[in-house]
Amino acid sequence: MDKYLVVIAGPTASGKTATAIKVAKALGTVIISADSRQFYKELPIGTAAPTKEELSEVQHYMIHNLNVEDKYDVADYENDVLALLKKLFINHDTVVLTGGSGLFIDAVCKGLDSIPDISEETRNKVEKLYQEGGLTALQNEVQRLDSEYYNIVDKCNPRRLQRAVEVCYQTGLTYSSFRNNTAKARDFKIIKVALLWERNELISRINLRVENMISEGLLEEARNMLPKRHLNSLNTVGYKELFEYFDGKVSLNEAVEQIKIDTRQYAKRQMTWLRKNNDYQWFTIDEIPEMINYIKKTINSENDNQ
Repeated sequence: MDKYLVVIAGPTASGKTATAIKVAKALGTVIISADSRQFYKELPIGTAAPTKEELSEVQHYMIHNLNVEDKYDVADYENDVLALLKKLFINHDTVVLTGGSGLFIDAVCKGLDSIPDISEETRNKVEKLYQEGGLTALQNEVQRLDSEYYNIVDKCNPRRLQRAVEVCYQTGLTYSSFRNNTAKARDFKIIKVALLWERNELISRINLRVENMISEGLLEEARNMLPKRHLNSLNTVGYKELFEYFDGKVSLNEAVEQIKIDTRQYAKRQMTWLRKNNDYQWFTIDEIPEMINYIKKTINSENDNQ
């Protein structure tokens, strides 16, 4: 039999964790996280990481495996997950991959483009640009050096902008010229499903999740991270807004409302990414049995046709 990677995607607060657990149980398999912030063990509340109870239901990988100080990028993730899959596929015919980080899912499914290595000198130069000029400086530099990429990049994501500037500085070429989007061969098949929500319902879920995070102790979690706020791992929704509150720039209520707004905007970007990919089969949260049936039927029909 072929081996299958089952990808369960969806915007933040769409119920991916609970769905992945149900699917993994039905398939008798394990789960790999594709959430680039749930890697960090110090951030369980703000990243909505699976609870201890959820982790005990199904074996999870790539959850709380890093410290916030660790340097880790999507290329590291691609290498780690491909190596992990080789081991997992020895005992499992299917493995579930779930999370909201589209770039990380794409890295596993089709690989990264061949981006040149960046020298420490160049990294430091771009980091200095960011520290001194903020997001605006990065945006302006990407627009100047690579207008094609500037038109499609998430302009609120400093790491993506930094990466583009680093490549331009290092090579003298545009970042776009290295992005050929040619999928790499994988020795497993991929089934992609996604969770569909009506917009207002998803907004309500996001607002409730943020309120629950606050009641569960997000404020204290963020306060503990205050001395490390300069780290890229903490430049994320839920923490950067509370850092503004700790600085006395906004009230707590304003910070919480901003978390809700920024989370909704993040969910919108996630949906934009998902809709660009025609490989996904969509299901509502009430259609999990149908989702499981679709996955099983796809596997069985492909194996029958061999």
